[in-house]
Amino acid sequence: MPRMPKRIKYRKQMRGKLKGNATRGNYVAFGEYGLQALESHWVTARQIEAGRIAAQHFLRRQGKVFIRVFTDKPISKKPLETRMGKGKADTDYWAARVKPGTMLYEISGVTEDIAKQTLARIAHKMPVRCRFVGRRIAV
Repeated sequence: MPRMPKRIKYRKQMRGKLKGNATRGNYVAFGEYGLQALESHWVTARQIEAGRIAAQHFLRRQGKVFIRVFTDKPISKKPLETRMGKGKADTDYWAARVKPGTMLYEISGVTEDIAKQTLARIAHKMPVRCRFVGRRIAV
């Protein structure tokens, strides 16, 4: 089941700009290891779900996977061979805005080797380049 908001104030949004680096959600907060985006992109609900399934299939019910991004942006698309005009199209899919530095997934309860393999499988499903990061110890 794709992730999408239960209710929204406005049905359609403008496209917007994805400038700069992530200032929030850019460190490992819940797990021990994380998958960090290195590029800006829209990540669709299907891609996020594909990553979740790949992780849970590989982990075989050990450890915990945290999804740190949520699809809150409706993306509309007109059907093919449709003339211009007649208003804006209906929502086609939902996407999450991802900037460089955004933490996409986190894993806890497994060894570093297994976490690396799991997050590599998730990274193959993502439309952005990603890197493996560990939790920073605050002093």
